[in-house]
Amino acid sequence: MEGNIAWVLISTALVLFMTPGLAFFYGGMVRSKNFLAMLMQNFFAIGLLAVVWTVVGYSLAFGSAGDGGWIGNLDFLGMKDVGLGDGTVLPPILFATFQMTFAIITPALITGATADRLKFAGYAVLIGVWSILVYSPVAHWAFAGGWVAEMGALDFAGGLVVHINAGAAAIAVLLVIGARKGHGKEPMPPHALPWTLMGTGILWFGWFGFNAGSALAADGIAAQALFNTLVAPAAAMLGWLIVEKVKGKHVTTLGAASGAVAGMVAITPCAGFVGSMAAVIIGFAAGIICYLALFIKEAAKLDDALDVIAVHLVGGIFGSVALGLFADASINGIVEHEGLFLGGGADLLIDQIVASVAVFAFSLIVTYVIAKAIDATMGLRVDEETEQVGLDQVLHAETAYNNL
Repeated sequence: MEGNIAWVLISTALVLFMTPGLAFFYGGMVRSKNFLAMLMQNFFAIGLLAVVWTVVGYSLAFGSAGDGGWIGNLDFLGMKDVGLGDGTVLPPILFATFQMTFAIITPALITGATADRLKFAGYAVLIGVWSILVYSPVAHWAFAGGWVAEMGALDFAGGLVVHINAGAAAIAVLLVIGARKGHGKEPMPPHALPWTLMGTGILWFGWFGFNAGSALAADGIAAQALFNTLVAPAAAMLGWLIVEKVKGKHVTTLGAASGAVAGMVAITPCAGFVGSMAAVIIGFAAGIICYLALFIKEAAKLDDALDVIAVHLVGGIFGSVALGLFADASINGIVEHEGLFLGGGADLLIDQIVASVAVFAFSLIVTYVIAKAIDATMGLRVDEETEQVGLDQVLHAETAYNNL
């Protein structure tokens, strides 16, 4: 048990480190006048959401665990009765802390879609309310034995709970706030891709805790998940760059970073349920599919600034559905119905599709209502002058680069 505790302690720190990594991954892609605002939105998520999770979020997600229901209860309000355990199982307070890091980074993912135009106060209210009304219920469905888990759908580390959930929410917020000023008419290139590459590296490092830590034990399943978390993003990077070269004549550092993250996303629901070659196939296919999904925002006329829809929503959906094709009971005994390609029939595949559609629809609808209410009251988007000058100076009275 001591070894399991040590591994989850380390994994918790790794997943928390992903949020600063996400800040730099996104921050390098925005214009320099909004760099600090992007960093602030992500760092602030740690401060707000850790407290929200402690007070009520954990209880709503994991209260009444295993009840097959839609949302937890308030038994753990303020971490009541969430203690050290009896020494035979993982300490409940450690499990709650590990899950807290997931609850922190998930709403932060939305900021990539809404870059350059969110009011800070509106954003703060948005992610606080969203974590209670959207994240906690979906976490209950899939992670705490709610109706999704009872149905038979699987989600090892967050394809449903994290990526589809945040991707659908990003669409909803974009429908409310609209496009950036000058979008489609003036260039808005990344201001510092080295920051994005550094952020990618931090994310990949932290993702070992995200996926392998979700085994909640220092065992063979964790080892397989860790292996898959290395090779799937590697294969996805290759898939993305091949298509990028064919279509654009160049391979780019941004493409390498985006492809790797697409692979991380796609392998997340599968990490502890599939074998090594399945991870390579899932990753490679994710790189191609997520690159091609870039054209969705153009067709839908959505200003998804940093491609959250293509990478997180599409990658999460693909990974969740791919689990229905490749799930392997020899890797993890929890798998009741193996994937279609392993002779298990279509039962799991159908469950994965139903769960993906349900999470997408729930998050899209509820997030739209939340965003619309905030926009109608306190406002969710900055005014044109603030957008023109830059969020760093107007909202935070700071600048990332003193010579600019």
